[in-house]
Amino acid sequence: MILVTGGLGFIGSHIALSLMAQGQEVILVDNLANATLQTLERLEFISGMYVPFVKVDVRNTPALNKVFEQYSIDAVIHTAGFKSIEESRLKPLEYYNDNVSCVMSLLRSMQRTGVRTLVHLSSIAVYGKSGDAFIEEETFNFAYDNPYIKSQQMVEEIIRDTAKTDNEWKVAILRLSNVVGAFEHGVLGENIVQLPKNIVPLALQVAAMQRDSLELQKNSETDDQTAERSFIHVLDVCEAIFASLYWLNTQQHCCESFNIANNELTSIQQLINIISGQTQAVIETHDALYTHTELAKIGGDISKAEQQLNWKPKRRLEKMIEDQWRYYQNTLKGQ
Repeated sequence: MILVTGGLGFIGSHIALSLMAQGQEVILVDNLANATLQTLERLEFISGMYVPFVKVDVRNTPALNKVFEQYSIDAVIHTAGFKSIEESRLKPLEYYNDNVSCVMSLLRSMQRTGVRTLVHLSSIAVYGKSGDAFIEEETFNFAYDNPYIKSQQMVEEIIRDTAKTDNEWKVAILRLSNVVGAFEHGVLGENIVQLPKNIVPLALQVAAMQRDSLELQKNSETDDQTAERSFIHVLDVCEAIFASLYWLNTQQHCCESFNIANNELTSIQQLINIISGQTQAVIETHDALYTHTELAKIGGDISKAEQQLNWKPKRRLEKMIEDQWRYYQNTLKGQ
C-alpha cells in the first residue's frame, strides 16, 4: 500500500487515481487546507472503488503514527505542503512551518514504523538561481531571498541527512517544474479558487470572463521581459512517479534527485498567447503596479531522469492547457 500525503490536492489526487488505475492500493492523508472532500467523492466515483482517507495534518506526528500503524504501508509519496513562490513572500512563517515541519514529522513516523521508501516532490526552483538547464549536481544558492525556495532547500537537506543514517532508506527527490493539466476527458483536475496563486488558473479565469485582466511582471532579462518557465503535464508527473517507484524497488540504498521538467522554456507572455489560442478568448493583461525581483529563467536538464528512470515528458504545453481548460469548463457547468 502506498501513502500519499496531500492526497486530495491537485497533484496528490491525480497520483492517487493513476496509482489505482495501475492496480496499486493507496491511503490518502490531507488536512483539507487546500482541498475538499468533493475530490474524494470524485476519486471514488471515477474509480468505482472505496478510497481510504484520513483527515490528518502531517505535522501531527502522533496522529500520523496511527495511520502507519493501522495500514500496511510500503512506500510514501509526499506531496503535502505550500507551493507558491509569490505567496511565500507574504507568509514566510506559514511556509517554513508547513513545509519543513511536514517532512520532519513524516520522516519520524517512517523511521518509527520501518517504512523506508519515499518519493518526495520538490521544485525545479530549488536551485535558487536563474538558468535554463540545471543538472541535479548544481549547488543550491542558499542566499536567494524567497521563503518557499529556502524551505524546499531545507527539506531536501533534511531528507538527505536522514537517509545517511540508515542504509535501508530508498529515496527519490523529484524536482518538478510548473505542473499544469488535468486527466483526459475532464474528469479530474485542479479546483480553481477565487484567488488563484498560479498564472494558469488566473489566465483561465480571464478567459472565462470571471476576471477582467491579468497582472503581468515585465522586469526580467528575457526577450519579451517576462519570466521564462518550464511546464509539465500532471500526468507526466504521475508517470515519473511510477518510474521512480519501479527504480527504487531495484535499489539497495539511495537518495537521488531528478529533474522532472519539460526541456522547452516558455515565457509568461508566450504562455498567455497559448492560453488565448486554446480557449479562443482574449487574455487582457496590465503591467504590475508593484514589481519584485524574480528568477528570469527556471529550467532543468532531464538527462538523468531519462537515463536512470527511463522517463521523459510526452505532452506539450498546448495539451496541458487544453486538458485544464476542459476540466475548468466542466466545473463551471457544475459537472
